[in-house]
Formats: sequence, structure tokens, C-alpha cells
Amino acid sequence: MTDGLPERFDVLVHPVSELRGELRAQPSKNYTTRYLLAAALAEGETRVVGAATSEDAEALIRCLRAWGADVDRVGEDVVVRGFGAHPRAGMTLNPGNAGAVARFLMGVAALTTDTTFVTDYSESLGRRPQGDLLAALERLGARVSSRNGQLPVTLSGPVRGGRVEVSAQRSSQYASALMFLGPLLPDGLDLRLTDEIKSHAPLRQTLDTLAAFGLQARASADLTRITIPGGQAYRPGRVLVPGDYPGSAALLVAAALLPGEVTVTNLREGDLQGEREALNVLRAMGADLVREGDRVTVRGGRPLHAVTRDGDSFTDAVQALTAAAAFARGTTTWENVATLRLKECDRISDTRRELERLGLTATETADSLSITGADRIPGDLTADGHGDHRMIMLLTLLGLRAEAPLRITGAHHIRKSYPLFFRHLEELGAHFEYLPTDAA
Repeated sequence: MTDGLPERFDVLVHPVSELRGELRAQPSKNYTTRYLLAAALAEGETRVVGAATSEDAEALIRCLRAWGADVDRVGEDVVVRGFGAHPRAGMTLNPGNAGAVARFLMGVAALTTDTTFVTDYSESLGRRPQGDLLAALERLGARVSSRNGQLPVTLSGPVRGGRVEVSAQRSSQYASALMFLGPLLPDGLDLRLTDEIKSHAPLRQTLDTLAAFGLQARASADLTRITIPGGQAYRPGRVLVPGDYPGSAALLVAAALLPGEVTVTNLREGDLQGEREALNVLRAMGADLVREGDRVTVRGGRPLHAVTRDGDSFTDAVQALTAAAAFARGTTTWENVATLRLKECDRISDTRRELERLGLTATETADSLSITGADRIPGDLTADGHGDHRMIMLLTLLGLRAEAPLRITGAHHIRKSYPLFFRHLEELGAHFEYLPTDAA
């Protein structure tokens, strides 16, 4: 890996007195995934400028190569020579623990025959639900076999397209998967999203990606109906990956919790990532946060106070903001976040348990998490990272403010979305020890 750390490790987080410096936000995980897939669906060469180096990105590249794309890393960019509407048939794809990668590729697999999806993470991705997407593909005419709507999954086309419904209650990724498929179908796609739509922002990112690759798509204002004409072709070219708001939210929370001044650049002001809202939440909690163009500066150490927010639009920043809540005066509640239970771990119940382990008070409902702030965290404990990159971020931020070092197990799983997370914090003044382990 580019981080220079052991393959598998726990991290010992040492308390620090301040954080100070300037960092460029890492490339967006969500946009990297979308751009790489769209580039593979184009015939010709596309340069994805400033692509993420996360495990999710590598998992997607591995699968795209198996399907016949020519993918090369050139410095910080990725050059893709795509297979267009004709990925190889009869392939077995392993997306690792990347849920969005798996789902996006399942949608595109309707262009093939006998594509099988497996995973090495049977206790994580292997347990995540795929049934709503698979049912929609079946209604379009695909042949599908699965283990009760979970991996392993085998898919075969062809499908012509037309009208189809898919539930958006558990994940927006099912709809995005169908949207990537739609332009290449003879009859296009008249997509109706049913139930309460979770995570509008990623759907808008998918629409934005289609437009960037020259495709037509129309969406109602509430995104309940998306119409994509058929017989289109993805247009190759050059796309620039924006900075990543979910990962940057963790840096900005760390900056708010400790004295000092931290600036994160490459954060587009008008970005479609829902986690951009994390900046407004931090301001509402009392953080001294200023934006100048794509530069965001936090002057840390100010007292924070609790808020109550609907977290559905910024789900991938909830864990980082929970660290701010842990030191805020009062009780913070994240509402409407039931989808957090369907991530790499149960980010509601598992987070509550880890906070309680550290001496904090936290409560939960089926779709909410509440955290009562404290003046101190004792540290000198071991916390479980639960194999979840967002949980590892949360625990790391708490460790920076603890009174004694905090050990986090399975910290190597940070590579799923932010391989340089620890290195970036070190550049700001953090101090970590990396403890090799044989544990998976």
C-alpha cells in the first residue's frame, strides 16, 4: 500500500495538545467509483484525473480488468480504455468489501451472461442485502440466482429495458446501479423509486456522472422518477475527481476538537456530496469554521454544544461528527439514519457500544443515535474498529482528545476509503504507533 504501514495492524492513538497545518483533501471515493465505471462503459480512452487509491477503487479496477477494460495508473490519474456495452461473459468478480462497487457492477452485469459475484468478506458485504436490486433486474428480464438476496450472486442478460421500480429505502445504490445500465439498453429505462428515498445526494452524483460522459437523463425534482433514453453511448474523455467530503469531515472535526488551526483544500463549494453539510453541522455546534473558495479552515479548541439533525443527507460523516458530539455540551441526536445499520458494521448499535466502552453515555432507537457529551475520556483502553473505516475514524478522533493512549483494533481497514488518514493526521501533529497483527 502507498501508506507504508504493515499489512494488518492495530493503531495506538496518543493524545495531542494541538493540530496545525494545511492538507489537500483526498480524492472523492464516491466520484472515483462512478467515474471509473463510466469510463469502462465508454469505448475509447478516458483519463480520470486525481483518482482515489482506496481499497474500494482498487476492487473496482480489478473487476473492470476482469471484464476486459485496460486500466492503468499514471501518477495520480487512472487511464481507462473501456469495453463499452460489452463486458466479458462468464466472469467471477470479487469486489472485496466494497458495497457500492458490488451493486453498481451487478446492474451492469445485465449486459453479460453468467457473471458471478463473490466476496472474501462473508461477515460484512456477504450479509448486506441485495434483494431489491436483484428483484428489479429480474423484472427487466435478467436471470438471477443468489443466497436469499445476498452474495454469492449470478446474473445473466440480455435485457431490453423499459419501466421498472426499485425500492430506495435501504440504499440509493440500487437505483444508481440501474442508472448506469439504462443508457446502454435498447429501450432505455423508466425508473420509479419507491418507498422513502434514502441518500438523495449519491443519486445526484450518479446523474452528474452520466452528464459528464455525454448521456441524457431526466429526473423529477424529488428523484422518484428517472428517465434515461436507450441506445446511447458513454463518451470517453477527461474527468477531474473532486475532493472527498466524508474523509475531510474527520479532519475538520479533529481540528475543531483541539487547539490550533487546520486548513483543508480541494473542497468544492458547490459539490453534490451530501457530506458537505458536515461543515454546517460543525458551525452549528460552535466550531470556528471559515470557507474561502475551496479552502476550509478550522480554528480549534472552542467549546462545542449539542445539536439535533436529520443525518440522512450526510450519513458518511455521521461517525466523524459523533466525535464532536462526544465532547459537546448536551445531548446530540442524529435522526433518520437507519441505513447506518447496513454498512460495514451496524454503525448505530456498534457505535453506541464503543462509546459506552469509553465511558460515554449513548442511546439508540431503530433509526437514531444520541450521544451525551463529556469533559473527558480516560483512554488506556482497547476499542474495536469493527472492520469499518468510518468507525476507525471516529475512534481515532476520540483518542486524540483522550487522557491516555487508545488502542484501536483492525485499524488497517481504514484503507477501504482513506489509506492516508493516519499519515495526514501525523502531518498535522498527531502521534500514532502501528502495532502489526495477524488478525483479519
